[in-house]
Amino acid sequence: MKKLMPLCLQQCAVGLSILAITACNPTQQPTVEHKLPERPAFLGTTSNSWYVESAATVAETNRQAQRLALQPGSAKNIILFVGDGMGVTTVTAARIFDGQQKGLSGEENSLSFGRFPFVGLSKTYNVDAQTADSAGTMTAIISGVKTKIGVIGLDEQVRQGDCESAAGHQLFTALELAEIAGLSTGIVSTARLTHATPAATFAKSPDRDWENPAKMPADAIAAGCEDIALQLINFERNLEAQYAGVDSNGIEVALGGGRREFLPSDPAANSPDADSAVEGDRNDQRNLVEEWSALYPDGDYVYDQAGFDAVDASSSQRLFGLFSESHMRYEADRKNDLAGEPSLAQMTTKAIDILDNNEQGFFLMVEAGRIDHGHHANSAFTALNDTVELSRAVQAALDTTSREDTLIIVTADHSHVFTMAGYPKRGNPILGKVVDVGSQTPALDADGLPYTTLGYSNGLGFRDLGDQANADMAYYSKPLAGRQDLTAVDTEAQGFHQEALVPRSSETHGGEDVAIYAIGPGAHLVTGSHEQSIVFHVMNYAGNLVEKAAAALK
Repeated sequence: MKKLMPLCLQQCAVGLSILAITACNPTQQPTVEHKLPERPAFLGTTSNSWYVESAATVAETNRQAQRLALQPGSAKNIILFVGDGMGVTTVTAARIFDGQQKGLSGEENSLSFGRFPFVGLSKTYNVDAQTADSAGTMTAIISGVKTKIGVIGLDEQVRQGDCESAAGHQLFTALELAEIAGLSTGIVSTARLTHATPAATFAKSPDRDWENPAKMPADAIAAGCEDIALQLINFERNLEAQYAGVDSNGIEVALGGGRREFLPSDPAANSPDADSAVEGDRNDQRNLVEEWSALYPDGDYVYDQAGFDAVDASSSQRLFGLFSESHMRYEADRKNDLAGEPSLAQMTTKAIDILDNNEQGFFLMVEAGRIDHGHHANSAFTALNDTVELSRAVQAALDTTSREDTLIIVTADHSHVFTMAGYPKRGNPILGKVVDVGSQTPALDADGLPYTTLGYSNGLGFRDLGDQANADMAYYSKPLAGRQDLTAVDTEAQGFHQEALVPRSSETHGGEDVAIYAIGPGAHLVTGSHEQSIVFHVMNYAGNLVEKAAAALK
């Protein structure tokens, strides 16, 4: 059995910044009041809205910084939002898109988290990769330890795909610490719950693809490695086996896609709204949905909108929802689901309403997983729609929690090779063709062709799919890279996919830093440019998770 007390040394010591070490050895800093100078008379007066707004922002940020310089453990609740693939360009384009949907010019608009008082940057590289994947990056975010590409919940000493190399290299996560400390815990994602980002909160796997046993090599199964879906069902048992003295009651809320990873390859196990003749992929013939229901007879399992809506959050003990065979639908395509799928905002609200029944507090991770998938398909429309839905989910969290006791962090695991280019005039449709300042017609490139503001440096490239809302339809035709004649093409249609320079079967991630946005107790620690692992240390400081978990084990 492992003891928890030394873990602060094991994981916090690998933090690559002074702030990471401070999170393990916090000292209260004196509060210093900074009075902002009034505008001197010689400058005259101004009604410029940007001047006035920015001055007010500085004053408010200063006030919040002083108020939030609190003792560790001041955050009763922690909510971590991850926009998968949500780089800074995505946030910028999405805020303009959202503003234009509201009838504004767009540039002046802000997403809900764009108004957070504290923002920093994180470096997303993996220990073996300049441009990262979601497994290694989410492990850094949730565990505070950078690791290899394709690895979940294990440190950098593991060999990817080697089950036996995982022994002794398991990492604890913020969700696990919260669980040990007696907080309620939850996971929400529009991707499969077994996909890299949500999996990193609860699973330990040397290969992110081991979502069910059919995807695992025989030697890994023989060596005792569990598939990721089984680890979700066995979370309580595994946690209690890992740490002496743990009395866990398991994850209270898990909502997302991925039914195929939990169901046997038997048509008799199909859900009523199954897309395939045989929905399940498990070759061990175990029905993990039934096993979960047997483990938690007080819990509610749901698979559609009606079942989700019927759950009474005030009395529900726990909720398990699998709304799709694979990933949930894109937000733009959600209305086309016959059985109905809840939105990310709806799932976030329901999760909070259930989790906050615990007076000790809660930890919740919410992933907008399909931002990433929209980009991979070179569909800016799709990616931006899902980013705006993430903004709505964050707003829902703001509306249902208190700034006094809830830390909310919004970040991304990595970016994409997604660009905004040209010199479009203000208010030009963000999905449209570039129209220069002072012009009424699209600008032309050196070949005499119009071009769009948004584009990708690699990927499948141009598609004109009209009103098709499922961006994944792009994969049914070969890559078409390079410039196309867009003169007669409606680039604002939801089925338009942007051009790409380098042809690939799928667009790739980008390697630049991504933003971290924070509000609530501990949010003042989010500032500057740091290793991605700092997100864990900020959450640990704000919630005092290591100390609370250690105290629970005494």
